[in-house]
Amino acid sequence: MGSGELSGRDVLASSVKGQGRRVALGAALGCVHQLGEALVPVLIGVVVDQAVAGRDAGRLVLWLAVLAVLYVCLSWSFRLGARAGERGAEEAAHELRLAVVRRVLDPRGGAEADRLSGELANVATEDAKRVGAVNMALMSGIWAVAGIAVSAVALLLTSVPLGLIVLLGTPVLLWLGHLLSKPLERRSAAEQDRAAGAAGVAADLVAGLRVLKGLGAQRAAVERYRRTSQVSLAATLRAARAESWQTGLVLALTGGFIALIAWVGGRLALDGSLTLGQLVSAVGLALFLLGPLETFAWVNAELAQGRASAARIAEVLSAGPAVTGGDEPVPDAVRGELRLRGVRLGGLDGVDLDVPAGRLTGIAVTDPACAEALLSCLGREADPEAGSVELDGVPLTRLDPARLRAAVLVAAHDAALFEGSLAGNVVPAGTADDTLTARALAAADADEVVRSLPHGAATGVGEGGRSLSGGQRQRVLLARALRAGPPVLVVHDPTTAVDAVTEARIAEGLREFRQGRTTVVVTNSPALLSVADRVVLLDGGRVGAEGTHAELARTHETYRTAVLA
Repeated sequence: MGSGELSGRDVLASSVKGQGRRVALGAALGCVHQLGEALVPVLIGVVVDQAVAGRDAGRLVLWLAVLAVLYVCLSWSFRLGARAGERGAEEAAHELRLAVVRRVLDPRGGAEADRLSGELANVATEDAKRVGAVNMALMSGIWAVAGIAVSAVALLLTSVPLGLIVLLGTPVLLWLGHLLSKPLERRSAAEQDRAAGAAGVAADLVAGLRVLKGLGAQRAAVERYRRTSQVSLAATLRAARAESWQTGLVLALTGGFIALIAWVGGRLALDGSLTLGQLVSAVGLALFLLGPLETFAWVNAELAQGRASAARIAEVLSAGPAVTGGDEPVPDAVRGELRLRGVRLGGLDGVDLDVPAGRLTGIAVTDPACAEALLSCLGREADPEAGSVELDGVPLTRLDPARLRAAVLVAAHDAALFEGSLAGNVVPAGTADDTLTARALAAADADEVVRSLPHGAATGVGEGGRSLSGGQRQRVLLARALRAGPPVLVVHDPTTAVDAVTEARIAEGLREFRQGRTTVVVTNSPALLSVADRVVLLDGGRVGAEGTHAELARTHETYRTAVLA
């Protein structure tokens, strides 16, 4: 399933089309099952007329054997049909989850705009599950149609008036059920929106739990989540009330419909138009109809919820990219020269900046917004509103974003560690015993972290690295960036949570490890800036000064205020 402009209807159609064979197989088996179910009351009527009324023991045994065979067929057809339907639903949900995750991880970004991570997780799980369930609902709906059709034919053969009641009354019931599902669809969409919002807030709070504790803001955080959760609960209760009303009203209409069939059948039996066996068959078929009609009530509810969830998935899949264009490969031999010309974005106001290849460049800022905007440009998370950014003379907008990020790695200070071992977070393969990894750990002073853990690099760090302190997480993150070994490495404030002695060791280790490769350190740390070959000060959104750390600290008051104050 591609991105582009999608609607909820497109998502539903694609989901059903992808599982068409399974739905068709399940529907065929279900139709066989419904045929058998409808034949049960017919055969019972035959037994009454031919065996019970006539007191024929031989025929009674024969027809009971036929019923036994019929029930065996019923059992296997239902089992195999339901299995095909459930598998189709799960496979469809799985495909939708993959489509959502692919869109979220697309190098051009955009899907995460204005959405919390928990909200995206909710879309990829609960909404995908609801849309996948539409396949089972569609198959069940076909079963129900088959059951009603078979019952109508059987009733027509038994009694024309009863058959006509079913043929004329069923479309009316279906239409009324569709109308009654509309409020549920609206409230289901609101329910999923509120639930996704609550999930997003919860994930946000858990991720920032350590910071909240440090600020003593736990009470405010809990109150924020309580309010969000209460709004979600209210939406869920409204959706539940809508579903109960829809189900209850449909069942009431269905019950009245069945009662009408039984009443007409009884009147026909009283005036001699039906035999006792035919009356039993008619009443049995009327009671059998209760199942397909109840199924339609369930199908309407599932379709209403599926449509609401499909619309939410479509919003994510059709979200516009954060950056556009760019399909050229990055050259194999990257020198690593960066050049910015007239760049405007966020806090940047016409920045002209040259980063020479193979050098360590420090960038200090007087406004944190400038740092964020610069990192977004270099990592191509966003394109400049004006101006250009070039790598070795080639505009970044011409390069494929995924390949570009392998050549220009932007290591943000708030990057996440993943569940698993420390080694697995530094090296994807999890092998932390090779020479390069050992050097990266030492350069980031993360080897000290390894020695402090009970199982060394094999120790689990917990979700988000929560078993580590802030300084330990920063060192592991820096080691991961160094171990990746990109031609151009951009790091942002990698030492804000470590002490001065450790920071000095990291500064020297970073310079030594990246010797001869382009490295940009965006920071106001004197220790890191002092080892840079050249330092640039961004002041007021533009380049305010350039030189070595020592020169700027001695001659530039704004630099001294930003870095040394």
